[in-house]
Amino acid sequence: MSEFTEAMAQVAGAVSVVTVRDERDDVGTTVTTFASLSLDPPLVMVSLASAGYLNELLLRRDRWAVSVLSAGQKAMASRFATPGRPGARLLLAGTPHHRGGLSEALVVEGGVTALEAETVQVVPTGDHTLYVARVLAVDYVDAAAAPLVRLRGRYRPVA
Repeated sequence: MSEFTEAMAQVAGAVSVVTVRDERDDVGTTVTTFASLSLDPPLVMVSLASAGYLNELLLRRDRWAVSVLSAGQKAMASRFATPGRPGARLLLAGTPHHRGGLSEALVVEGGVTALEAETVQVVPTGDHTLYVARVLAVDYVDAAAAPLVRLRGRYRPVA
């Protein structure tokens, strides 16, 4: 592990699932680089590996959803992080979810919050791509739920 990788492993990040509807299937991945950027207008940011299929898809589709996972959703985070995973609909089979009304992307229920967004700026950065997006809708907020974070290479609940 490089010194930089070790240093960044010390920084906790909220665990989220980003999803987008494709013509053929729904696609999603687990991320820890989702953040609020602006209140007025409401803007968020997500960073994705440039080599991934979801990145390729988001370059064509502007609308997507992000579900910020709760402490009890470690298995969901792992499913969406597994290489060679099937489509998002299969990963969500048997799990409460719905399709976002504005993005048409799948939204995982039971997390701490979920948003639908529309990309307004794409910024290539090293081996990742940053997507700055306008918030279209807040699908839900559960302030009583404990969030799931990734710290030191592991998923951890926040008390």
